[in-house]
Amino acid sequence: MKASTFFTREQQAHIRSAIKEAEENTSGEIRVHIETSLKGDVLDRAAWIFKKIGMHKTENRNGVLFYLAVTQKKFAVIGDWGINKNVPDDFWDKIKGLLEQNFREEKYTEGLVKGILMAGEQLKEHFPHKSDDVNELPDDISFDDPE
Repeated sequence: MKASTFFTREQQAHIRSAIKEAEENTSGEIRVHIETSLKGDVLDRAAWIFKKIGMHKTENRNGVLFYLAVTQKKFAVIGDWGINKNVPDDFWDKIKGLLEQNFREEKYTEGLVKGILMAGEQLKEHFPHKSDDVNELPDDISFDDPE
């Protein structure tokens, strides 16, 4: 299974729609990155991808990355320091629990959508949308497939 084909086009569109919906009421930025295979620690890899795709360059340092390695069925959800200093200590645990529950039932699209929307609600509380907000990062899903 390749990362780029793990979700159907319709499922990818549903995930992108969730990102757009979650970002409507916040200046926060949400990205989804999917890789075919993971080598090493999932959190280390997610942090590396976070920087690689420029998520640390948002004005308020309020980006959230949902990272998924499909072969190993591992995932991570990480946020920039602007978020981490504002959200409750158990915030990421709640999202992780929601994803784990859905992923165990192989409801990957539903899990991502629910997690993205949950992150958007929390971001809205701490980083409300302002009239001059700009979408700083693309809403597209990024993929890493083996050559």
